[in-house]
Amino acid sequence: MESICVIVPIYNEEEAIPKFPQEFSEYFELSSLSASVLLVNDGSTDASLDLIEKLCLEDSRFHFISLEKNSGLSSALKAGFDYAKTDWVGYIDADLQTKPTDFLKFEPYLDHFDLVLGDRSASRKDSLVKKLSSRIANSFRDFMLHDGVNDSGCPLKILRRDLAVSIPFFKGMHRFIPALVLMNGGKVKQVPIAHFPRVTGKSKFNLWNRMLSPLQDTFAVRWMTKRNITYKISSFDILNQQNKSL
Repeated sequence: MESICVIVPIYNEEEAIPKFPQEFSEYFELSSLSASVLLVNDGSTDASLDLIEKLCLEDSRFHFISLEKNSGLSSALKAGFDYAKTDWVGYIDADLQTKPTDFLKFEPYLDHFDLVLGDRSASRKDSLVKKLSSRIANSFRDFMLHDGVNDSGCPLKILRRDLAVSIPFFKGMHRFIPALVLMNGGKVKQVPIAHFPRVTGKSKFNLWNRMLSPLQDTFAVRWMTKRNITYKISSFDILNQQNKSL
């Protein structure tokens, strides 16, 4: 059986953490993969770390790492991808506006795709400002990068772990995972999912980091995709064939 580790970046989400066992229970029960959860504490200043440690002691399916200081969502994801040793890595936000059970919709596609991600477009339960800024950013990103994805920043993804650790990482990269997977020769699939209002904690995003900063980052990703080097070896000598490397 293949395995998956679901990465949950956490920054000051003390109200949400006690809900995790119940929220993940159905996914654990029904998943075709051997599933576990890695909680990545991103330098929380509330009681999040204490609650994370308590949860991991009580439920062996949950594990955690804690970053020395608040480093941002992309850094927390990078740390989680590096730390996981499973065949697949998942990603879900701690606010649980998306649900772990929707990962079940992704699993039938894993034989044919390297990244499967959600599309919240039809059911998004956010403020008008958040919806509008995301729509503008997504439209501009697709225009520049041609990744064919409606909701690149959707916080529900399953990705081959070996590919996850090979793609470039930088601040804000979590919004560009589909484009970076495509740049590395991967195949991407979108699946419509449900989206729910935030009922705990506060959003960590504002107009700058939701729209203006991503627009700047898009130019950097476009530069990378245009300058990306790819090659395929067509033949090699007998020594290399025997030793696999020189």
